[in-house]
Amino acid sequence: MKQIKGPAIFLAQFISDEAPFNSFTTICQWAANLGYKAIQLPTANSRIFDLEKAAQSQDYCDEVTSIAAQAGLTISELSTHLQGQLVAVHPAYDDMFDNFAPQALRGDPIARTKWAINQLMMAAKASKNLRLKSHVTFSGALLWHTFYPWPQRPKGLVEQGFQELAKRWLPILDYFDEMDVDVCYELHPGEDLHDGVTFERFLAATNNHPRVNILYDPSHFILQQLDYLAFIDIYHHRIKAFHVKDAEFNPNGRSGIYGGYQDWQDRPGRFRSLGDGQIDFKSIFSKLTQYGFDGWAVLEWECCIKHPEDGAKEGAQFIKEHLIRPTAKAFDDFSAMDTNDQRNKRILGI
Repeated sequence: MKQIKGPAIFLAQFISDEAPFNSFTTICQWAANLGYKAIQLPTANSRIFDLEKAAQSQDYCDEVTSIAAQAGLTISELSTHLQGQLVAVHPAYDDMFDNFAPQALRGDPIARTKWAINQLMMAAKASKNLRLKSHVTFSGALLWHTFYPWPQRPKGLVEQGFQELAKRWLPILDYFDEMDVDVCYELHPGEDLHDGVTFERFLAATNNHPRVNILYDPSHFILQQLDYLAFIDIYHHRIKAFHVKDAEFNPNGRSGIYGGYQDWQDRPGRFRSLGDGQIDFKSIFSKLTQYGFDGWAVLEWECCIKHPEDGAKEGAQFIKEHLIRPTAKAFDDFSAMDTNDQRNKRILGI
């Protein structure tokens, strides 16, 4: 059996203008000092990581790898969550998502989409240069404003939406295939790929493209009231990345899944630091180990209550304690018998 690697940490929520979070070298040292063995690296902040340079220069990628290694770290995956979001944006969200794009592209959706697709292409090449096998991202969304079926959706709308989404992603997926890197979509509310059914729709629209895979994050499933353990049984062969993020869902008499436009602290569904929520991580780690997942267990901190540095510190130990060393033998091997064809026939009565 294969073994999950960890602990690793996604750096996106920690990068800031303050030391040690303002340079690649110092943030690596900070993560290593907490006990992390790998970092998941966002690509939207050139001060920490220059995506364009990484796509063009093997020397730069070797330098980045060396800096991480000096701290005792490896890179688990690159992330293009923000850029992936911009591959497909419904006009209703243009103003809010423009903030993810360079200043010069804001107000120009066509140029913004072209830029986002190019960013993904560079991420594929950079991943190859860094010798990575998986990449994490968002799908973007053209249909999210219709997720609740009122008014009734016109017939064919959903199919057409996924056809257009696949059309935008297929050249990206083909290039990732050329680079021998899997694309792992974080199934997330706000994306057209947000649960198993929508993942299947996209998979069908891309002709079951081999690079269409999943970043498994159970926190987004508990907020949707989806069975996150059964999800692993169904889709384990497509799970190629793993965010370890806790959450809780506490419905009340005033609001439920939709949250009443409340702030995160007041919503029934909210993200929590590891161990503070309701997710059964023992069962998750067991199932992923059972199915042979050997990728990184990556902390993503998004708690609405606990300080991020405390969440990061506790998260390293939490993941470490949940890692399972697979058994190399069956528990009843002590009673095993050698193969004997004649004895087998007697047992079978033949």
